[in-house]
Amino acid sequence: MTRRLIVTADDVGLHRGMTLGAIRAHDEGIVTACSVMAGGADLAHAVASLRARPALAVGAHLTLVGARPLSRAAEVPSLVTPAGDFLPGFAAFVRHYHAGRINLEEIERELRRQIERLLEVGLGIVHLNSHQHLHALPGVFAVVLRLAQEHGVGYVRLPLDRQPRRLPSLRTLLVGVLAAYARRARRTASAGSVALCDATIGIAEAGRLTAERIGRLLPHVTGLTELVCHPGLDEEVLAAFSWGYRWAAETSALCDAGVRTAIARARIALISPSGIGRREE
Repeated sequence: MTRRLIVTADDVGLHRGMTLGAIRAHDEGIVTACSVMAGGADLAHAVASLRARPALAVGAHLTLVGARPLSRAAEVPSLVTPAGDFLPGFAAFVRHYHAGRINLEEIERELRRQIERLLEVGLGIVHLNSHQHLHALPGVFAVVLRLAQEHGVGYVRLPLDRQPRRLPSLRTLLVGVLAAYARRARRTASAGSVALCDATIGIAEAGRLTAERIGRLLPHVTGLTELVCHPGLDEEVLAAFSWGYRWAAETSALCDAGVRTAIARARIALISPSGIGRREE
């Protein structure tokens, strides 16, 4: 089986530094795809940058936490706080979800608006994923698959992360929970025109990828695999977001010539999600 690797920079459009990091990691490195936040403060700049780079495959980074919805709060009341913001993150959303307090119709309304916003500004969407991988949740995944089919999107990420053995931590526990959701999502997905990856790498290393760590992940590439990454450039990102990510270091790792050489030596094909799934028909 051919080992194929998509390298996707997430969070494009959220902040100028994140957009610039993704662009550099494509121009000078191994990034083949990016996912764009429709409600991001840097969307206009991101759109202009991406239009000049047709080889960089654009996807929607569907967002249900840590931002503001495109919908009015009254249209998505189960998704927002009293202040009209989305819930702060994965843990809060999952608590509400398992308590039956998340309305899937509202999710579909909001996510459709996010995809349509990106299409309206002239971006061609060829893949979908989500902020903090919430689309892997049962019900939410069905919504995202339906939207992919509706908009002719050929590829959707599943967070089936593979990683070297390590001591258990909160991060590895959360990645394991995501993988369990993703395995269930794969089982319930009907065969059709939307392709799903066989595995991901890099989620457990989010914001901490180095050239050495990417090299250690390459043996875990199997079938169609996606390396999830978070490049960035601007020091203002560090002040704006307290995620603990090392954006600039991750950008440097993705641009390291040794990483590209290691991928070639491992006989891994570096590919774009363009042309996968529906677009092959």
